[in-house]
Amino acid sequence: MAFEHLHTQPHLGIPGRRPLRAYTPGDTFYEMLIAAHDGLDDEASQRLNARLVLLLSNHIGDLRVLREAFAAARQGL
Repeated sequence: MAFEHLHTQPHLGIPGRRPLRAYTPGDTFYEMLIAAHDGLDDEASQRLNARLVLLLSNHIGDLRVLREAFAAARQGL
């Protein structure tokens, strides 16, 4: 499925900065995500995920992008 508005290739980083290695921003994001869940039980971890989805969805704000993101997330489930 092709997406018109959703970035599906690696797109992490700090605007205006070039990482030393192409995979570094992805590694940093993964470390941040794991750290956010550190010490939480399963229920609290699920609540964190739900809050994160809502916060990031609000930040994105474009319903076209969000519609494509939901479709992409459901693929293969």
